[in-house]
Amino acid sequence: MPKPTQKSYVPTHRDFLVEFAPGEYRSSLRTLKAFNAGDVLTPLSGLTSGKKAYTSVQCGRDQHYELNSDLVYINHSCEPNVAFDMSSPDPKKWHLRALKRIEAGDTLEFFYPSTEWDMDQPFNCECGTPSCIGTIQGAKYLSKKELLARGYVSPWIIELTEERDRRSPRSQKVASRL
Repeated sequence: MPKPTQKSYVPTHRDFLVEFAPGEYRSSLRTLKAFNAGDVLTPLSGLTSGKKAYTSVQCGRDQHYELNSDLVYINHSCEPNVAFDMSSPDPKKWHLRALKRIEAGDTLEFFYPSTEWDMDQPFNCECGTPSCIGTIQGAKYLSKKELLARGYVSPWIIELTEERDRRSPRSQKVASRL
């Protein structure tokens, strides 16, 4: 499903609002209400299996799902306030969860490498946070320590990171320096 434009936009979640901005990849999703750390903002429903794309979220080693909703407008941050928690074997329990206190009007942001092993479209991060890692390519390019510092990492990302580190002495050296 293509990402909706301002012209074709129909809200899918009553607690969120897409803030459209000129330019590619500049729109965002804001919350209309406050949430505490640990709160479920919304269940993940209406997902469809798809290929790796900038509009999909990875779930498992090789599975990608299209969000098919306002949630596609959640942008990246190196200091995220939400996580896509798809760790349950039961897809009915998948949800978007607050990692910290979120005030009404805040922009929702997640750490893309928390779900994505190797990004379809790497990009230069513009989050401006003190812990910004620069280029966002996926978890494959980060140490386990860098990943865990973000508040949430999907189980398959941890598994893939551990497998990579067991196979490659070089990646272990890089990880130990961080």
